[in-house]
Amino acid sequence: MATTQRKRREYKQSQKHKTKSNRRNNAKISKSSQMRKQEKDKRKQERLRSKKPRRRIFPIWLRIIVVLLLSVAALAAGLMIGYGIVGDGVPTDALKFETWQHILDIVNKEE
Repeated sequence: MATTQRKRREYKQSQKHKTKSNRRNNAKISKSSQMRKQEKDKRKQERLRSKKPRRRIFPIWLRIIVVLLLSVAALAAGLMIGYGIVGDGVPTDALKFETWQHILDIVNKEE
């Protein structure tokens, strides 16, 4: 019986020792995680400070103008191809006002 009681006491003491060491380890872990968070925040702040403002080489207003000009050019090319090649006419006639006036007269049935 004396040996079992001694074993129980040793077991209880070892359990107490384990909980104390676990508490110490948890405290160390929480401190190290806090340190990591602080370092991460410092790095993030440094990145934000050192970040240069972005300067656009091709401004947005210029992009809009270029897109509009390309759209007009594509429309003119499509008209000329459709009127000159598909319709067997002179391609430059597709860009004349008189041609479109004639087409509108036919659509509206005016003479």
